[in-house]
Amino acid sequence: MIGCLSANHGRGCQSRPLFAIPCKQRAGTLWRRREGRTSITPVRNECIPNPCFSGVTCTQTSTGFRCGSCPAGFTGNGTHCTDINECTVNPCFPRVRCVNTSPGFHCDPCPIGYIGKRVDGIGLNYAKSNKQTCDDLNECEGGASPCPANTVCTNTKGSYKCTPCKAGQGGPCKSERRCPNGAISKCHENADCILEQDGSTACVCAVGWAGSGILCAKDTDIDGFPDEKLRCSDVKCRKDNCVTVPNSGQEDADRDGIGDACDDDADGDGIPNMQDNCVYVPNVDQKNIDQDDYGDACDNCRNIKNDQTDTDKDGKGDVCDNDMDGDRIDNTRDNCKKVPNPDQKDSDGDGVGDVCDSCPKVKNPDQSDADHDLVGDLCDTNQDRDGDGYQDTSDNCPSVVNSDQLDTDKDGEGDECDEDDDNDGIPDISPPGPDNCRIVPNPDQLDSDGNGIGNACEGDFDKDYVDNKIDVCPENAEIKLTDFRAYQTVVLDPEGDAQIDPHWIVLNEGMEIVQTMNSDPGLAVGYTAFNGVDFEGTFHVNTETDDDYAGFIFGYQDSSSFYVVMWKQMEQTYWQANPFRAVAEPGIQLKAVKSTTGPGEHLRNALWHTGDTLNQVKLLWKDPRNVGWKDKTSYRWFLQHRPSAGYIRVKFFEGPELVADSGVILDTTMRGGRLGVFCFSQENIIWSNLRYRCN
Repeated sequence: MIGCLSANHGRGCQSRPLFAIPCKQRAGTLWRRREGRTSITPVRNECIPNPCFSGVTCTQTSTGFRCGSCPAGFTGNGTHCTDINECTVNPCFPRVRCVNTSPGFHCDPCPIGYIGKRVDGIGLNYAKSNKQTCDDLNECEGGASPCPANTVCTNTKGSYKCTPCKAGQGGPCKSERRCPNGAISKCHENADCILEQDGSTACVCAVGWAGSGILCAKDTDIDGFPDEKLRCSDVKCRKDNCVTVPNSGQEDADRDGIGDACDDDADGDGIPNMQDNCVYVPNVDQKNIDQDDYGDACDNCRNIKNDQTDTDKDGKGDVCDNDMDGDRIDNTRDNCKKVPNPDQKDSDGDGVGDVCDSCPKVKNPDQSDADHDLVGDLCDTNQDRDGDGYQDTSDNCPSVVNSDQLDTDKDGEGDECDEDDDNDGIPDISPPGPDNCRIVPNPDQLDSDGNGIGNACEGDFDKDYVDNKIDVCPENAEIKLTDFRAYQTVVLDPEGDAQIDPHWIVLNEGMEIVQTMNSDPGLAVGYTAFNGVDFEGTFHVNTETDDDYAGFIFGYQDSSSFYVVMWKQMEQTYWQANPFRAVAEPGIQLKAVKSTTGPGEHLRNALWHTGDTLNQVKLLWKDPRNVGWKDKTSYRWFLQHRPSAGYIRVKFFEGPELVADSGVILDTTMRGGRLGVFCFSQENIIWSNLRYRCN
């Protein structure tokens, strides 16, 4: 009997038996009929025995065989695979032994005096992105001190030391902490005593702690609210309603005690947020007449699809509001539809009112502004001799750096170059000055308590009716509190559709920003410009599905000129190699952007790339740890920028621990500008508990 013998995976024989003779499955040999002959020729199955590396799949081909990829943790051609030594990228904590295995690696336990997890895994990428962290164990905290009686326990890195009590220490060897003015501090042990402008003192909880300052407790997400309720009346003593997700506004739509930021059903209508067309307003019926993304219960234009923009905040969306800016002039007649201007003044007669005209003295009805500096192209000279972001033709101090353009007496001369800022006849500095209320008119110079501050501005130096203690800019009446509710969107790669534009959500009265989309590079920029400034905030990526860039900007002058602090989680080559290859390294980077092309593919790739790019970006500093941000982890940053001296310094904290410090960087590329936040291909970013302060 003649038959066709099939190899283990030979399906052809089973479906088409040769000469209609039943096919018998048998391992080892394939049989092939020769064309035009009745004889058959055996064909050897090259995959038996398996010539590939152990665990690699072998596939029979017409010319022989093909091996699949080497297993994770190995490298090679599939036939020969060699173990990858993950220890070469130093995944273990310093002083901890890295053991290479086949495959993979593991780290020995943290050293004595440190706590942390053992790390093991397979592959270089895993080793790079999951480095072992060992935190110092504070032996002096908690229960009984390891030190003998009448000694002080002081924690050190990896250990502790015991020192004898010193004379003059109160109580059982308790040190008396003091404030900057020499007074004994009443602040909590995890709080700092600071000196206010009026000479009084205040207690401020340290990073990673929250409360009144007299009492502080752990604040895991660094949003300004403690994990547990404190026994004090200050609003900052309330328990955080989202312990692990920053929500500095503590928003809670359904008042169930769970903050919206971590409530899967924020409005409590039984419909999960991801499916609810009104996330914060109960609407069980999900009725949606206009079939947009917003249910009728929360739609500010129920019959017209719209993005919910409401310029005048009257509850009626712009697309269905006949007077969208609320200045009592119908949109059809209003020459500034989104900026209130009852006088309708239009100096250049171009149909655009002066208050919203990017060139109020030059006709430019299309309002084109290619570099996003709020100055129309037709009147934009880009001539700026002092480098403060304001061109000479509009700068009220063209030779003196003053990005804030503050002009208290409205005489056309900025305070920085005006010898009498408030125009009260008393010079700011020279005799018969100095003026004891420099920006509040008080020709009588009355000073009842003789403290050098005039009665007219005592406690409120700029007379903006916000006490100096809470005024973020006590010497500028135009800036009172941190507020990003009004912002400019700047898209840095506007062409193409590879990704979408960022989607910004502003919360907590302008002190929190959320970006929800995996987007092109983009900025949300506040409209307030600063000279010297301190800028701080909490940074948190609330997802585990991406590994790209997020950060913040300062010194923004236009879309080609700004500083950016950006943080990448993992190393990655940008997926579009044109116009040049760009490689992002993990870690924090500080860059000065001065682009000759502006938004587009060149600036896009230059921002992605870690390093200098000619005529685009200069890398000023990079965190030498090369450590990426962690998913669902809160970090606090502190920025100091003094444009007149070119002084820049940025620090990052993870909880109470300082994890990165740029040190002093000197750079005068931008001498002042606006603040904002930055994202590039990273979704679900939270910038919380934002604060800025003129300095």
